[in-house]
Amino acid sequence: MTLPVALNPRATQNLLDVTNLSVSTDDGRELVRSLTFGLAAGERLGLIGESGSGKSLTSLAITGLLAAGLTSSGSVKLAGTEVIGASERALMPLRGSTAAIVFQEPLSSLDPLMRLGKQLAEPLRRHQGLQGAALKAAVLDAFAEVSLPDPERIARSYPFEVSGGQRQRVAIAMALACRPSLLIADEPTTALDVTVQADVLDLLDRVIAERGMSLLFISHDLAVVSRMTDYVIVLKNGEAVEAGSLETLLTAPRHPYTAELVRSARILDAALEVS
Repeated sequence: MTLPVALNPRATQNLLDVTNLSVSTDDGRELVRSLTFGLAAGERLGLIGESGSGKSLTSLAITGLLAAGLTSSGSVKLAGTEVIGASERALMPLRGSTAAIVFQEPLSSLDPLMRLGKQLAEPLRRHQGLQGAALKAAVLDAFAEVSLPDPERIARSYPFEVSGGQRQRVAIAMALACRPSLLIADEPTTALDVTVQADVLDLLDRVIAERGMSLLFISHDLAVVSRMTDYVIVLKNGEAVEAGSLETLLTAPRHPYTAELVRSARILDAALEVS
């Protein structure tokens, strides 16, 4: 299925252009097939699908972070720069400053042997050239922006010394620190309990709105995607089966898989209301 490059027909220029993106293993097995979409400044797009549908692989291909043994083809242009085939030297300035990722499990993305303040300082030093007192102030401000209590204590702490919700807020602070134009959130609340999940989603919603950022939100949960995005692409077995506005997808799904996602979400909502 080939999707329109711009999901929003009013958009005149895209921050992200993905054209015929495919991701394959070295033995030729295709994990993502011919994915095409665009994302303009300030737009919010959701990628939804079950585990193994290609959601996370898409986000890694967009930022040139695919693991060894995987290759991408097609075209991915981020702020006009072609990502596929680009060198690490060319991609480094884009990561963190143009696009940043919040991963599902902060324990796997944070260095367990490094204090949190030092970890957040690294991208600020690399991309903004901050040093000394200015760097320390920027670190504390970044922690405060995501409503972390006692930023100085957080900065001195190691990842295992703070709660799961606080670790995810640190990961979000790191992603937002260099004020990227695009935030990619890959299942950012799946590992959190329901109350903390709601707080983190509120935080993301607020900061993205305040900064006018673009959002690529990846999840298997239609309710969460509905809360965070305006446009949706539904992935199944590495292929887009439906795409369009959130309203259309919820009220008039065309593909049987999309219809099943909507039906399941409604059943779950009804069960939660009863309980």
